[in-house]
Amino acid sequence: MNKQDKAQESSQAAQAPVVIISGSYGSGKTEYAVNLAAKSVDDGKPCMLVDLDVVKPYFRSRDVRDDFEKRGIAVVAPEGHFSHADLPMLSPRVGGAIRQKERPVILDAGGDPAGARVLGRFCNEIKTRGYEMSLVINTRRPGTRSLEDILSMMGMIEAKSGLVFSRIVANTHLMDETDTALVLEGIEIARQVADKTGIAFDTVLVLEDNLNKVDLSCIDAPVFVLKKHLKKPWEHLTAAHYRI
Repeated sequence: MNKQDKAQESSQAAQAPVVIISGSYGSGKTEYAVNLAAKSVDDGKPCMLVDLDVVKPYFRSRDVRDDFEKRGIAVVAPEGHFSHADLPMLSPRVGGAIRQKERPVILDAGGDPAGARVLGRFCNEIKTRGYEMSLVINTRRPGTRSLEDILSMMGMIEAKSGLVFSRIVANTHLMDETDTALVLEGIEIARQVADKTGIAFDTVLVLEDNLNKVDLSCIDAPVFVLKKHLKKPWEHLTAAHYRI
C-alpha cells in the first residue's frame, strides 16, 4: 500500500461514525454487534468493538476478545478478574476508543436505564465524532412485544443517553423454534415503529442456524445473516470442564 492509499484509508476511518447497537435483554444486539465487527475486518477494515453492556449481560462481546484480537478486532471491555463480573466496570479505554480516528468503532450498549446512562457518559465524545444508533428489536422478549412498549423503551434510552436512534433492526426469533411466520411478525412491528418515528427500517437479522427454517424469499427487506460467535454461559462452563 503506497502513501496515497494509506492517507485515503486513514481519512475514511476518521470520517466513519461510531456505530451504536442497542436493544433490550435477549434482543440479539450483542450478536449483531459482534457480527458487524467480524464483517468489518473481513472487508479489510480493522475495527474496535466496545462492550458497554455492563449490567447482568447474558451474552457479552468481551467473550470473543481472544479470537477477535487475533483477527485485527480490538475488544475494549472489563479485563482480568472483572472480565465476567455483572458490574458496571468501565474500562478507561472506552473514551480513548471513541476519540481515536484510526479504526471504525462499534459500541455494544445495554438497552436498560443503566446501560443508557453509561452510554450518556460518552455522549459528547460520540456526538463530536459522529454516530449512528440502531435499535435491535425482538418482539418475543419482555418489554418489546408491542409498538407502545418499543416506543417507550426508545424514549427512555434517548432521554438518558442524550443520543437519538437512526435505524431499526428486526430480530424476532425463538432460537430453534424460529420460523418464517415469526420473522414476518417481527418485521410488521418493526415497520410500525419506523412509520411512527420516521426512523429507517432497513435490516432483518436471521441466525445462520435458522436458514433452513426461514424462507428468505418471503422477506422484502435486506437480510443480514448472523453467524454464531458467542457462547451461552453454560457452554463456557462446559469448555472449562474439558480443559481440566
